[in-house]
Amino acid sequence: MTQFLTRYFPNVIKIQEEVIESTFQTIYMVLVTAAVAGILGILLGVVLVVTSPNGILENKRIYNFLDQFVNIFRSLPFIIMMALIVPFTRLLVGTSIGTSAAIVPLVVGTTPFFARQIQNALLEVDEGIIEAAQAMGSTPLEIIFRVYLKEGLIPIIRVSSLTIINLIGLTAMAGAIGGGGLGNLAIARGYNRFQTDVTLVATVLILLLVFISQGIGNYLIRKISH
Repeated sequence: MTQFLTRYFPNVIKIQEEVIESTFQTIYMVLVTAAVAGILGILLGVVLVVTSPNGILENKRIYNFLDQFVNIFRSLPFIIMMALIVPFTRLLVGTSIGTSAAIVPLVVGTTPFFARQIQNALLEVDEGIIEAAQAMGSTPLEIIFRVYLKEGLIPIIRVSSLTIINLIGLTAMAGAIGGGGLGNLAIARGYNRFQTDVTLVATVLILLLVFISQGIGNYLIRKISH
């Protein structure tokens, strides 16, 4: 086994610690971004649903503003968006380079995407259940927690899994321009230094994270469904 690795992955063997560190950097970026963007995305998605036309708290001004906000930030290419918010990143973190700095644009880029996914997931909730809750005198807050979030739990898990997979891809892109992680390893070490084995291993590790995320999402859906 050692001979096989030494023969086909010589550069990876030399930088084993860097590969491990880059993997943990990517996991760190994904977990922190998922936590922050998850909270913000759910809040934004819920507000979009309840303030939409015929929503339980219909408000055209708030809905139109948030709807346009989400559309604009979802339309911006991630690399351009990272460059645009460099001053904001420096203000929050003190630098625009590194793993912690990459979390800021990752949150900004992921939140609107996740909010739209949450909105679509909650719109799948049967309107009859919502009307029944209103007829029983439930408050808007009770409807949000007991109807929307409870009845829409499976679609929410499904879109959360999709968002995390998308986020893993964004961390690789962030790493390519100085954000650290496996993306940085694949570009700085693999591509720029013509170390194909490093690029291959970094790619396989990213795919492994994607498969694990998808597997966890599928497991949770099966668990809740039964």
